[in-house]
Amino acid sequence: MAQISEYQKDLIEALKDPTEAAAYLNAALEEGDRETFLLALRNVAEANGGVSAVAQKAHLNRESLYRTLSSRGNPEIRTLFNLLHGVGLRLNIAPETAAV
Repeated sequence: MAQISEYQKDLIEALKDPTEAAAYLNAALEEGDRETFLLALRNVAEANGGVSAVAQKAHLNRESLYRTLSSRGNPEIRTLFNLLHGVGLRLNIAPETAAV
């Protein structure tokens, strides 16, 4: 079994806070890279009991969720909504720039 770094342990602990998890996921989205966002989702899932626990809370198939969160995953919007709901978050859309 691979050892988890202290940074990873601290990150997972911080991501148990929904406010921290939301900020982390938003930062990953801003990167604009699908793999970065999927890694962030995996870390948030880990902080919420792991993929199996989140799959159960989100009413998703565990194996399917593992595939979805893999580096080659491509989650459907419904899966993303269910996953976020399962960890106590929701998707929010905002304008890129403030209205004049």
